[in-house]
Amino acid sequence: MKPAPNEVAKLIGKALISASNRLRPIRSWNPSLEQTLHQLSCRDSLTPSLVARVIDPYLLDHHSLAVGFFNWASQQPRFSHTSVTYQSLLKSLSISRQSNLVEKFLRQIKAQKIVLDSSVYGSLIASQIIGKKSRSAFAIFNEANELGHEIGHNICNSLLAALASDGHIGSAKRMFDEMCNRDIRVSTFGFGVFIGGFCKVVDLNETLSLLDRIKCGRSELNRSTIALLIVDGLCRVSRISEAFSVLEELRSREYKPDFMAYRVVAEAFKLAGQPIEAENVLKKKRKLGVAPRAKEYREFIFALISGRQIQQAKDLGRVKEAYKVLQEMRKKGFSPNVSSFNSLMEACCKEDLLRPAKRLWDEMFASGCHGNLKTYNTLIRKFSETGEVEDAQRLFHHMLEKGVAPDIITYTSLLEGLCREAKIEAACEIFNRSTERDIALSQMILSTLVRSLCREGYFYVASKVIHGLTPDIENHDSHVIFLKSLVNAGEIGMAVEHVQQIKDNASTLQAICNELVASLSSSLRPEPILQLLSLMQEKGLVDKDDAWIGVHNRMLEDFRRGPVK
Repeated sequence: MKPAPNEVAKLIGKALISASNRLRPIRSWNPSLEQTLHQLSCRDSLTPSLVARVIDPYLLDHHSLAVGFFNWASQQPRFSHTSVTYQSLLKSLSISRQSNLVEKFLRQIKAQKIVLDSSVYGSLIASQIIGKKSRSAFAIFNEANELGHEIGHNICNSLLAALASDGHIGSAKRMFDEMCNRDIRVSTFGFGVFIGGFCKVVDLNETLSLLDRIKCGRSELNRSTIALLIVDGLCRVSRISEAFSVLEELRSREYKPDFMAYRVVAEAFKLAGQPIEAENVLKKKRKLGVAPRAKEYREFIFALISGRQIQQAKDLGRVKEAYKVLQEMRKKGFSPNVSSFNSLMEACCKEDLLRPAKRLWDEMFASGCHGNLKTYNTLIRKFSETGEVEDAQRLFHHMLEKGVAPDIITYTSLLEGLCREAKIEAACEIFNRSTERDIALSQMILSTLVRSLCREGYFYVASKVIHGLTPDIENHDSHVIFLKSLVNAGEIGMAVEHVQQIKDNASTLQAICNELVASLSSSLRPEPILQLLSLMQEKGLVDKDDAWIGVHNRMLEDFRRGPVK
């Protein structure tokens, strides 16, 4: 019976990952992997659908393997790529934020006149924005625009804000023009970040003319917030008099600057040593009596944090304000999605606001919004950094119960935190559980565990971990890390003893020796490593005919002679 396409895709994906784990660097494409594919006899059954199923989901997190497999498929007889294969590859590249490769394959797509879904372009743009590659995102937007694709207004506003935030005001202006020409709705978030940067570098009349254009297009602007952002931007570049004069201009255009806007100008005059002007502003504020719209500002701050514009949020207000507006939204029946919660939680953790972060966690589940891998990683990493490893452990076990698979970030954060807090037994238990779940992943985190144990002085535990590994876990790196840690700590005898225990495994010992020698040229303290290599040679633990011996002896002789005078 012929196996189902999904089973074939799974077989190919797993085989490539397994084979790549035996290479250096791991999980990267190597011509030797082509032999693995030939052994699977999949060339005759190769179709665009199968290639796409291999890349998505099995190679999504391993862009090098995805690109290598994609290129290998293109070399096979009677095979040609289609939109489905390109879309799966671009998804992998966008996850890993490989902007240069994205641009390369987009050029191929254009040359071959392959049509992609609009959603693919939207995902690529969003990925580039997250990776702080706003200009690349803008190039992709222009490409999609030329092909007649419609990009959603939320992504367009995010791109507008990102370009302005990154200082690409000219590109941001072109983005804004394109949004107006195509009647794409502008939001307070997108236009607010843009106008706050735009007004700093142009004449005041040009800023006002931009506001007049908004009247002609579709918008959902909070005008008081926009007024605040303009005067704040002008004050930040010491154009305080213009900021004061523009208040009336904004009022005439129904942008209604409130107490917050007047206070920003007054404070700027005070800092500039102009108390009389500051008092005039305050008098005008009292005369007009425009109440502050704190709720609207909190909503804007929340939008900034959700859009990853953390610095802008800090400039205008505090993360706590966004937390308050989240509570208000929930009271009104609005349920934020996991992305909004994650962005706010990241901001809380970045600002060391752990108590609000913990409350956010509780509120997520109370509102029926279950956390994803990013949620758990954000909290586990922060709790581990701050020594609250019991909370980190509870979250780790919780994610396993909920079926959320940990990744290398989860394990690295947790293992480092546990070792710092002397929770050695717990760290080893978690590592052992990882070997049961995913051998490939456990190989990647083994080095983290060994390094963390050695950093805290638990050399005997590290040795026990290494010697207790099953044969299917490759451990050259862990041996090297362990030996270098020992010699740097002055434990030369223990290092030699460790080598004696593995002397019967010739291939492992050879690989370890090669890596130790290779590390000499970049080491700030090569002396301990040279001492270990000399003792290994004296005790007959290495073959004196090995090619690396000559290199080692020359370096040792140089070391003994001392620096050239």
